[in-house]
Amino acid sequence: MKGVFITGTDTGIGKTVVSAWLMRALDGDYWKPVQTGLDGGASDSETVRRLSEFPDERFHAPLHELRAPLSPQAAARLEGVAIMLGGFSLPGSSRPVIVEGAGGVLAPLGEGLVMADLMGCLGLPVVVVAGTALGTINHSLLSLEALRSRGLEIAGVVFCGAPDAANREAVERFGEVAVIGEIPILDPLDAAAMAALGAKERPRFPEAGYAEAGHG
Repeated sequence: MKGVFITGTDTGIGKTVVSAWLMRALDGDYWKPVQTGLDGGASDSETVRRLSEFPDERFHAPLHELRAPLSPQAAARLEGVAIMLGGFSLPGSSRPVIVEGAGGVLAPLGEGLVMADLMGCLGLPVVVVAGTALGTINHSLLSLEALRSRGLEIAGVVFCGAPDAANREAVERFGEVAVIGEIPILDPLDAAAMAALGAKERPRFPEAGYAEAGHG
């Protein structure tokens, strides 16, 4: 595979942790096309670098780096930056590229654009990261429906948090999607914990065609 695009049902749902996990599992590269919130501390690229312990050449620079902890559109507007799809292209690499989005499927990207438009532009299968708490069924199914309505390929769902078998079964059944991984809360969240996770939990990608848009 060329790679995957990581999105989430919400902000702060675990996309960066899943990105590090998949980067290790697929021996891939990492790219965050649009990074916001730089005023708040470490970038997602720095976090994935710390968790994966991969060398700098595995990390591709964001196209846009923005200071405010807001949606890309709102953060870019504050800095007088125009985000347009024409500027994005998948980095060249012989390895799978793990692309981490900002926010969820319909997070505003630029004027008249949402994150799903970038997914379509890059043409990668989408991994949806979901929580396990109450409400995740609705959030997950809405995200899957939004992806399918745009004809985007879905690689699967990864749950982050305390395991909940009922929520998983409901998302699989009603969402007609494969759950490719379940990641517990990691405390401490460090490279050793990620290595231990990788030894126990590998991504379980479905057979080709199972999770394509409109199929189940």
